[in-house]
Amino acid sequence: MFTRRKFIKKIKEIFEKMFFSFTLFPLFMKYAQADDKTAFDMVALQGGKGPDDLFRQGINYLGGMKNFVKKGQKVLVKPNIGWDRSPEYGANTAPELVGAIVKECFNAGASEVYVFDHTCDSWKNCYKNSKIEEYAKNNGAKVVPADSKDYYVKKSIPRGKVLKEALVHKLFLECDVVINVPVLKHHGSASVTGAMKNLMGVIWNRREWHGKDLHQCIVDFATLRKPDLSVLDGWRVMVKNGPRGYSASDAIKYQYLFISTDPVAVDSAGAAVIARENSSIGKPEDIRYIKLARESGLGRTDLDKMNIKRITI
Repeated sequence: MFTRRKFIKKIKEIFEKMFFSFTLFPLFMKYAQADDKTAFDMVALQGGKGPDDLFRQGINYLGGMKNFVKKGQKVLVKPNIGWDRSPEYGANTAPELVGAIVKECFNAGASEVYVFDHTCDSWKNCYKNSKIEEYAKNNGAKVVPADSKDYYVKKSIPRGKVLKEALVHKLFLECDVVINVPVLKHHGSASVTGAMKNLMGVIWNRREWHGKDLHQCIVDFATLRKPDLSVLDGWRVMVKNGPRGYSASDAIKYQYLFISTDPVAVDSAGAAVIARENSSIGKPEDIRYIKLARESGLGRTDLDKMNIKRITI
């Protein structure tokens, strides 16, 4: 029986898809039917069975994982595991997405795949309750801690304006390939957290960034090493009370995924998503670290001019 509730739910789903197609990417329509052999700047997906499903479909439009991971290479998959929260909160990266990426790395020939984050809450609880440890290990990854200063080495940041050096996790520097897998969410200090800010999880002293100039420090550190691939998890998006969230109701199940080699571009796309529900965010270019990153040549924010493969499933 087609009830009023089911009717309203169906209408909501239709408008969600319309938003993805026409509001978030209004000028990308000409790319929707582009030849799949085109070199895309980004793949943007919405719908599907889960974020893992979206990734398996989306990575093919960037040449497949073998385009990023070669046989015998060591890979760091860096999700956001910062909070002792279960997946429905949207505080951490979706565990099934992390598992799928780890699996694809091994399928591409990786010799070792590591997963870690320097967490805000107890790392053991974060790893367990986010379910990221479970999914990563089940797919062969080595899930390692980041709670000891011994795991870090001092590294100068030549292009840093405020952040001149930092203690950086050895694996971020030593692995052949870095795949950044942040979760998209609201952040009280940075407005939005995505690809660039997720790299705070590879440094020892996060408080230093907050004590100086958070936005400039995010950009300064982004100049040290650009991840080979950024996969922004927008499946369940915390649109308010971030970065930890008060309840699962702070998150909306948008079912988005953005994949690109350009972290600035995926952060811009992600900011546009959150701005829909949280008007205080403003436009992507209004977020200071995104603006600074563009001005520093770290990536693009002109989404209307980028060649984006848009897929609604």
